Parts: sequence; C-alpha cells; structure tokens
Amino acid sequence: MSKITVQDTEITVIKINDEDYICLTDMIRAKDGDFFVTDWLRNRNTLEYIGIWEKVYNPDFNYGEFATIRNQAGLNSFKISVKEFVEKTNAVSLQAKAGRYGGTYAHKDIAFEFAMWISPEFKIYIVKEFQRLKADEEKSLSWSVKRELSKINYHIHTDAIKSNLIPCEITPAQASIIYAEEADVLNVAMFGMTAKQWREANPDLKGNIRDYATINELICLSNMENINAVLINEDMPQVERLMKLNKVAIQQMSVLENVESKKLLK
Repeated sequence: MSKITVQDTEITVIKINDEDYICLTDMIRAKDGDFFVTDWLRNRNTLEYIGIWEKVYNPDFNYGEFATIRNQAGLNSFKISVKEFVEKTNAVSLQAKAGRYGGTYAHKDIAFEFAMWISPEFKIYIVKEFQRLKADEEKSLSWSVKRELSKINYHIHTDAIKSNLIPCEITPAQASIIYAEEADVLNVAMFGMTAKQWREANPDLKGNIRDYATINELICLSNMENINAVLINEDMPQVERLMKLNKVAIQQMSVLENVESKKLLK
C-alpha cells in the first residue's frame, strides 16, 4: 500500500494481482459538490470505456451481462453499485474493498479516466504523482537488488576464509581482522582502495564503499567473491589472488559496460 497526494487530497494505491489499483473513494473528495462513484459508473461513456478495457484485458468478462447493464445507461432509474457491477459482469477493472483500506478501487487505467471526470487538471496531477511514485519504487527496488547481489556469494566466500585462512586457536577479534582483510582484497581489486581508505576519502558519506557501487560493480563483486573462494581453497597466496581478481574485475566490467552500451543504442 502506498499514498500519493494530489491537490491536497491523499489517495491510496494498492496492489491487486500485481497490478496497481487507485482508490476512487479517496479521489472523489477532490470533486466539487456532493458526488458518488455510482454517479460516474451510471454514465454511458464510463460503461463503454470499462467494457472495452475488460474485453481487451479480461477473458472472463461477462459481456452478455454487461450489454444488459449498458443498455440501461441514461435512464433516470438506472443506478448500479461497483459491487453489483463486479458480481454481474466478473469485471476486474473495479474492486470494492472492505476493512482497513476499504473503498472503491480501480485499475490505474480506469482511475485515470475517473480523474478526468473530476477535472482535466486533476488528471494531469494524478498521472504526474503516480509516475513519481513508480520512479521512487523503482529506485527502492534497484537498491534492494543491489544489496541482494552483494550477498549472493557472501557465505561461500566467508566459509572458504574460515576453512582455509583462520587457524583453529584464534579469538573472534583476530578472525574478524582476517575477514576484513579478505573483503579488502575484493575492494582493492574492484575499486582500487580498501574500505578504510574509502571512508577517509569520503568522511561525509554514510555506509560503506559497496553501498555506493553500481549494479554492474556489484554483479562483478559477487562473481569475484565466488572466484576468490575457489582460489583460497586452492591455497593461492593473497598477493597472487589480488592480481588475478583485478584482471577479472577489469575484464568483467568491460563486458558488462559494453552490454549496457548496446542496450542504450537500441
């Protein structure tokens, strides 16, 4: 569940079957006068639009029942609730939700049309805010992906260190130094500096060197963790491993950046 604010009106956005639905009950508060969602739903143009949308996206839509409802549109006596409409037609574009986030929700395609009924200005602003919400969500997802990529081979790497580089009789503090040294082998191979050197060069930044890495750098680091684990198991000295990992970093980053450039050219 997310919230966007459009012209001082707070509007709820939820996911239903992995699709974005926007709360019409919240949106209608922005319309001048005493109106209800049912006032919009009884409009013939509204029904025509919903019917076409359902025909395109919903193979289970009851078009026969819908035709009966549409034929009544325009009559003074005609009125239908969202719940009744959904039950009769098996529509998926509209949802009547109960509970904490209860209200009438519409698929974003339908909600934007509803916004036009409120006012053209309102539609422009809700589309703008919705796009901003999606951009923020994409950034958040990108951050999560980056963090997960950095953890993919973490346990393989630390297990190799524990099994091959840490003597049996050693304190936890001494062990942590060895782990940190091996992490810095990767940092130097990838970034050309240790974690400490990065902190000293960037005293105003929070987090660590990997928090500011690109997706491509984290993919490369993840691969390097796995390679370093193999080299540790083969008893390769640290200096030799560092040189080999640096070559791997250069080669893999070149490939990844080249792939990225080709995507941008398409």
